[in-house]
Amino acid sequence: MLSPVSDPLSPLAAAVRDAARQAGALALPYFRAGEQTAARLWYKGQSSPVTEADIALDTFLKEHLTGLFPQAGWLSEETADNPARLNRTHVWVVDPIDGTRAFASGHPDWAVSIALVKDGTPVLGILHAPVHDRLYEASLGGGAWCNGERLRLTETLPADPMRVAGPKPLVDRFERQVGPVERLPKVPSLALRLARVADGSIDVGLVSHNSQDWDIAAADLILREAGGLLTDFAGLPPTYNQPQPKHGEMIAVASRLHPRAIGAMRT
Repeated sequence: MLSPVSDPLSPLAAAVRDAARQAGALALPYFRAGEQTAARLWYKGQSSPVTEADIALDTFLKEHLTGLFPQAGWLSEETADNPARLNRTHVWVVDPIDGTRAFASGHPDWAVSIALVKDGTPVLGILHAPVHDRLYEASLGGGAWCNGERLRLTETLPADPMRVAGPKPLVDRFERQVGPVERLPKVPSLALRLARVADGSIDVGLVSHNSQDWDIAAADLILREAGGLLTDFAGLPPTYNQPQPKHGEMIAVASRLHPRAIGAMRT
């Protein structure tokens, strides 16, 4: 089943979907399953890895997406920030490879993440995981989809134990309050971690502080349109395209579970 053609973003969404797939195809020749990447690797600061694939995808996506919508500003992990974006109604928010460490080490959990933000809120989100051949997408009010199938989180509470993924200290904190949980492996791509809450394969996704807009904007919209929420532990959703695009600790859950989940993290 395809997303609704009545969606006013459909023509743009189709072009962005194609760009995400093309970007994934550009990255795959550098990826070696279970082995270190064929791409050149270096570090930003002390510990943030970058590969030549990140830069190649960033260059491709910036040219392609700004060509599709030149009025929009640009915010990407691999591009020097230009504060002119703050004066734009629309901004592209992009992580060319979310999960660079995974990509570089041969782990399949990495993705191309593209969001279009309007006045601080994502209105279009595309997340493509090339190794898994899964493409998640959402538009504001248009629902969430994965490979053409609608994502809808159910209204029933999950069976115990809940399936939880995230940093160990946060999972420990959650478990102390709610009782035993099923600890899933931490998904190295934060965007994919949130998308897997949206598709129901994770019940609770926990997020440490210092995530950036480009890590979460696309997946946030996908989760929300599937019937979930991404908020801080006070219950407030993130706002995007701020002068400092960083966020604190957060939790991603189905809406039905949200009150219980943030209650556990507040204590």
